[in-house]
Amino acid sequence: MDARFKSRYGPYAVVAGGSDGLGAAFAEALAQRGLDLVLVARQEDRLRALASRLAQGYGIDAIPIAADLADVDAAMARIGALPAGIGLLVYNAAYAPIGPFAETDADRLARAAAVNVRAPLLLAKRLSAPMIARGRGGIVLMSSLAGAQGSPNLAAYAATKSFNATLAEGLWKELKPHGVDVLACVAGAILTPGYRQAEKSRPAPGAMEARDVAECALRALGKGPIVVPGAVNRVARFVLTRLLPRRAAIALMARNTGGLS
Repeated sequence: MDARFKSRYGPYAVVAGGSDGLGAAFAEALAQRGLDLVLVARQEDRLRALASRLAQGYGIDAIPIAADLADVDAAMARIGALPAGIGLLVYNAAYAPIGPFAETDADRLARAAAVNVRAPLLLAKRLSAPMIARGRGGIVLMSSLAGAQGSPNLAAYAATKSFNATLAEGLWKELKPHGVDVLACVAGAILTPGYRQAEKSRPAPGAMEARDVAECALRALGKGPIVVPGAVNRVARFVLTRLLPRRAAIALMARNTGGLS
């Protein structure tokens, strides 16, 4: 248990998109630090199994909430009904329409906007208010290297991840005087089951295990507005955003996203 971390960000942490992959890695890393958990995701069976395992393994309270974050109002109503004091939000949920934009259904694009933009924006608003009142707390928003520039075959997803990074930077400055730490984790490829299923060729350079990304983010919380896990990914972000012309950066990203389908 990390007593200092728990006193600053406890007693409960909400992990949105917390049933498997990176969300499960965040949940376990937080349980190791002694925080109680509110896990929110659509996959109820996996969610309940993870909550049970973490509660038994770490002696914490783990509350599963099966909810679709595309309907963030319903999810917020259920979270708001809990008698728990929430000191940390980790927004990891994401929906990624993969493939050519011209072939992507409008409903899938609308879902990406709902899950990746509207939900983190409104959850951050709802949960930050009591944090401000207490003078402590934290918010972690997952972003992506894909959002550093346009990403062919991931155009809508990349745009939403750019939104999250920009939102986190603004909130970092606004909420810091109130004792609330905000961080955008700008990750590269993460070796989750979903990524392995979508990626037909070898993993992208700098691909990392989910547990390493989660640990990097939590250790960086309170130290600045942005963290990029992994040395390869930090170099890639510097090259894409500082060295290359925009056209070249988009072309380079296209080489990594062209195999997604």
